[in-house]
Amino acid sequence: MLVSFLFPFLFLIGFHRLLEKMGNVESNGSYQQHLSRFPPNEQADIEVVFGSLSKMEVAAAAKGVTLETIKGHVKGALPESMVVRLFDGMTSVQLSEKSPGSSGRVTKEQFVVFMSAILKGNAEEKKGIVMRMICKAGGTVKGSQILEFAEDLVNSVIHLLIYRKELKGWNLKNMQNSTAGVKALASQLTSELKTADGRRLEGFAALDACYDEGGLEDWLFRVPQVSSFLGVIVQQGLLPPDQGPSSPSSSHLLPACKGLRPGSSRFVSLLDVPSVAFLNSCLPSGLRREWRLLFSSQLHGESFSQLCGHIVHKGPCLLVLRDAHGYVFGGFASCSWEVKPQFQGNNECFLFSVSPTLGVFTYTGYNDHYMYLNHGQQTMPNGLGMGGQHEYFGLWVDSNYGKGHSKAKPRCTTYNSPQLSAKENFTFNAMEVWAVGEPPGDPDGKDPKSILDADPEAQALLEMIGKSRQSEGLRVPDEDGDNNNSE
Repeated sequence: MLVSFLFPFLFLIGFHRLLEKMGNVESNGSYQQHLSRFPPNEQADIEVVFGSLSKMEVAAAAKGVTLETIKGHVKGALPESMVVRLFDGMTSVQLSEKSPGSSGRVTKEQFVVFMSAILKGNAEEKKGIVMRMICKAGGTVKGSQILEFAEDLVNSVIHLLIYRKELKGWNLKNMQNSTAGVKALASQLTSELKTADGRRLEGFAALDACYDEGGLEDWLFRVPQVSSFLGVIVQQGLLPPDQGPSSPSSSHLLPACKGLRPGSSRFVSLLDVPSVAFLNSCLPSGLRREWRLLFSSQLHGESFSQLCGHIVHKGPCLLVLRDAHGYVFGGFASCSWEVKPQFQGNNECFLFSVSPTLGVFTYTGYNDHYMYLNHGQQTMPNGLGMGGQHEYFGLWVDSNYGKGHSKAKPRCTTYNSPQLSAKENFTFNAMEVWAVGEPPGDPDGKDPKSILDADPEAQALLEMIGKSRQSEGLRVPDEDGDNNNSE
């Protein structure tokens, strides 16, 4: 215990003496301020990581480590292209105005300042390092270079989650291939770039535009996912192999996947890992811990009453559709669905697109037409809708299951979303609904079923005619259980 207690302080004393031998002009200046950002246990972790890189030799620590050394340490945890970017970012660190960053090795001081900027710093501190990670020469970079960096960043995070076995129950066999999703998420991240005069460009104009460090600082400030992904890569990618896969930095990226029986080969989600991570980051913070599959047309059939029976009174959820042209889109319902002829929900609801583009469209303040679910009425529309108005929804699923519309010309009044489907009136061939957050009314996550739950259509019919469930207290075990998929 005494050795463990004294280790961080002995490390600081020894490290200070090492700096004096190296003649670092800032050994008592800004470098120490960077180091002091980390509590003693994290300072010890930094010592372990760099000690592993430099083989625990004082001479190597003073001289610095090479790119090949870092590649050998990281092994398969990160793609080689990202290791090179990390190295370029480290060597770009200037310890003083008179001491430019080295070109061939990373010193311990540079390593610590780099870690401080990425893990503890703000957008202003990160901008120079990220600039060199995008382009080693620095100066200005093109939008196409930033997009390439963003693709490398997203791909590295997905690669790392798989390598560290942190998919949290999401089985890649039950999901879409992530290749297109990586590009879609990278495009979404870079779509937030603004030029020096505040304009947001699109298409080839955005790719050809040049951005300086000021533009990157603005981007890093407004798109927190970039810093979050960088933090995961640094912490998880540079951890010594014997320190295990767990890290709080990556635990929030994916929700735990629940509601699927192990080995359920019939189900293949409309989502991939990048889209799950992105949509999860857009949810209210209290709902990001877990997703539970409530309904899938593959598993439960193509029936509007089955849909209603599986989603009413189940808490906030995400509804995802794929139309006949391959467009994937949906909406987030912030409250439990109820069958009634009035609009429901609140301003946390949103619509989203997954394919061919990834994006989220939030509340405008124009009206309160957040979500709507009705059936069996002659004078009111029958179906499920979000945004817009009757007969003109941003997203509509008709009670005649398999048909819907996305009428948003030029934009949906409630969510400012464009037309989500390939055609305004569409047919869809797949739907799934995920409950998010803890199950309603039970903090332990257990939701024993009523006898009526065995027949969702009967339950839905009761809701539609306004009858209460007299057997609410009669429960049967959940057949789905809370088992996660294997990774």
